[in-house]
Amino acid sequence: MKLATYKDGSRAGRLMIVSRDLARTAPAAAPCLQSALDDWAQTEPKLRGEYDALNRGEGDSAPFDAAQCESPLPRAYQWADGSAYVNHVELVRTARGAKMPDSFWEDPLMYQGGSDSFLGPRDDIELADEGWGIDMEAEIAVITGDTPMGVDARRAAAHLRLFMLVNDVSLRALIPAELAKGFGFFQSKPSSAFSPVAVTADELGPAWGAQSGPGWGKVDLPMRVDLNGQPFGRVHAGRDMTFSFPALVAHAAKTRPLCAGSIIGSGTISNKGEDGGPGKTIAEGGAGYACVAEARMVETILHGEPRTPFLRFGDRMRIEMLDADGRSIFGAIEQQVVKYTLAEK
Repeated sequence: MKLATYKDGSRAGRLMIVSRDLARTAPAAAPCLQSALDDWAQTEPKLRGEYDALNRGEGDSAPFDAAQCESPLPRAYQWADGSAYVNHVELVRTARGAKMPDSFWEDPLMYQGGSDSFLGPRDDIELADEGWGIDMEAEIAVITGDTPMGVDARRAAAHLRLFMLVNDVSLRALIPAELAKGFGFFQSKPSSAFSPVAVTADELGPAWGAQSGPGWGKVDLPMRVDLNGQPFGRVHAGRDMTFSFPALVAHAAKTRPLCAGSIIGSGTISNKGEDGGPGKTIAEGGAGYACVAEARMVETILHGEPRTPFLRFGDRMRIEMLDADGRSIFGAIEQQVVKYTLAEK
């Protein structure tokens, strides 16, 4: 099942059913996604019935327009982003000459981000200063149902409701001073954007690791990241993922329950090179990167200094995931960085 939220002037938006091929849409039985998640056991069968009818071409529908979309949840009770790809963390520390604690491979990092105002998948990224080190981060996120405190990873899997793509916007130049205070991210993590469509696990087909084994709880597909119309990353989400999505949810729920509509992110997708070392650019035959910072870290490790600039006003990015047949699963996040000016009111 595929769901989107259209802008309608309200804070919650209007929940829409979207056809599997992302071509058609129709209003859903539930008014908004949060209300559907709050009563998922009753609402999900109704939504699925509408979805099946839409895919059969039954009933009234209209062309789907991603430009009308909010993020599937325009705001959420909780947005917590992990760092499931420990290779990314290792590169960060290697680039600055710091040793990697062994515990990072056993216990995921996670921060609590701002969830009161997400960006739509076609909304501009408005920021006041290029000097803040503007960066994109291509990730996958899950939306949970009500999840009990203390749940383990195996049981947490039953509480995953929907999957989305994420552009977790980061301001790299602000991060060091914030972390030095010992209290974590705040100003360095502005509003994130999510894909036009959120999907249930069955829409991922065999790419979703629903069975046991090393791929369990992971999405075994590449992520496509373009910058200014050029391929920047073709990183694989199923590779080098140290912590599965159920493990991330269990980590978040260790000391608190998660309410329906909580969003848990994977962190930046990051792959090792084929030789086990730092990944290479696409031009060099590698998978590229899901964020600018990782390109700069690899350049620092290999050349002693970064060469790729952070994002500037006017830069455009596109984040998308295709299925094995080359069809877009979630629709694309397409955004431009623009200068923000406070309007007088």
